[in-house]
Order: sequence, then C-alpha cells, then structure tokens
Amino acid sequence: MARRNRRRVALVAHDNKKPDLLEWAEFNRGTLVRHDLVATGTTGLLLQEQVGLDVKRLHSGPMGGDMQLGALIAEGEMDLLVFFWDPLEPQPHDPDVRALLRIAVLWNTPMACNRATADYLISSPLFASADYPVAVTT
Repeated sequence: MARRNRRRVALVAHDNKKPDLLEWAEFNRGTLVRHDLVATGTTGLLLQEQVGLDVKRLHSGPMGGDMQLGALIAEGEMDLLVFFWDPLEPQPHDPDVRALLRIAVLWNTPMACNRATADYLISSPLFASADYPVAVTT
C-alpha cells in the first residue's frame, strides 16, 4: 500500500517538553501546515493557539489521549509520530506512554522523540514521497 503526499502527523509532548515541541513546530510550520495534524489535548491546544496550526485534538495523554493515538496508529491512520517525551520525569500514565511507543514500533510508524530526529524525518525525501511502502512488523 502506498502512502499519500499529505501525511498524517501525530504530535505529543510531556509538560516539560511542550516548549521544545512548540519551538520545533514554529520552526517547521511551513511544512506542517501541508499535512493533517493530530495531537493529544493540551499539546494540540498550544499548537493551535501559539503556532496557529490546524490540529485535531484528542484527549490529554493521562485521560486516554495516548491510547487514542495508539489506536489510530494500529488502524493505519498515522504516518509519523513526533513524541517529545520526558525521560527524566515520571509520568502517572507511564504504562500508556510505553504502550504508545510499543505500538508505533510494532506498526513500523516513523517516530521522533527529540528535535534532531523530528527534523531528520520531516526533511527526508521519503516524507514527501507518495510511493513509500508500509511494512508492518509481525
């Protein structure tokens, strides 16, 4: 199955990483506006208000947003996951975070957990290619 030129990009950030994600999104706004964006609750609201992006908002992560996003990935509805997670701060919904990361790997979804990787992924010629085949890990 070939992917579309217009990607479906998931954006998530833990509280301490939200400023980093907002800065990254502002820097890459010209690219991001050409794609369909989905984000967990507060992250999505901040992306709308501070960066001016059109974002479909899910529940906040601790209230099930991570699980909603995992379901979208499992249904083949996401092309890229940008998740600036905080490795130094324990999260009350850590099992959901681990499940989201696991499902992204299982479904072979490109994933960036920091700014450098996110920049590499969205600047890749494969990101813009409609002919990149999806290979699911089994």
